[in-house]
Formats: sequence, structure tokens, C-alpha cells
Amino acid sequence: MIPNTARPEIDGGTVVHLARGVRLRKDTVRNQTVLLAPERAIALDEIAVAIIKEIDGHRNLDRIADDLSRRFEAPKEQVLRDIIPFIREFINRRTLEVVG
Repeated sequence: MIPNTARPEIDGGTVVHLARGVRLRKDTVRNQTVLLAPERAIALDEIAVAIIKEIDGHRNLDRIADDLSRRFEAPKEQVLRDIIPFIREFINRRTLEVVG
């Protein structure tokens, strides 16, 4: 049997969490927030930090987009369109994982 290596579909119903060993930390030396993963650190801008802080492994992307749209006073549909590629990229970097 060939294992299914297809990427999971990422949409508003997707729930993600930080991958094992990945942490969000404030780098006081550089005065910026980074995502720490084994043997690497990814510098994050303010929007990326806001998205990562919303990820809890329970709420789906639709709900996260709803919360962020209120916080940033932006249309929910646009926020969701913006965060889906972000989530895909961080899944590809193995810093986020799809729940389930």
C-alpha cells in the first residue's frame, strides 16, 4: 500500500496547532518575536504574531479569521484569504500541523 502523501486541504474548517517543539518567544536581544523550532528561529512580523497567537488547536481558521477581522476592523473573507496561505507556508516549514 502506498502512503497518502498528499497535502491536506486548508480551508476555513481547518484546525491547526504548533508542531511539537515549536514555541513563540520574544527575542529580547533583537526586540522581536520569533517562532522557535528545533535548530531554527523564524522572525515574525506583527501580523504573523497575531495569527500565531490565535492558534490554539481547537478553533478553526474561520473562527480565527472572524476574531482577527474584528480586532483589525477588516472584512472576514479577506482575513481568511490572507491567513490560509500563511498557514500553508508554516505547515510546509513544519512549524504548524493540522489537527486530526
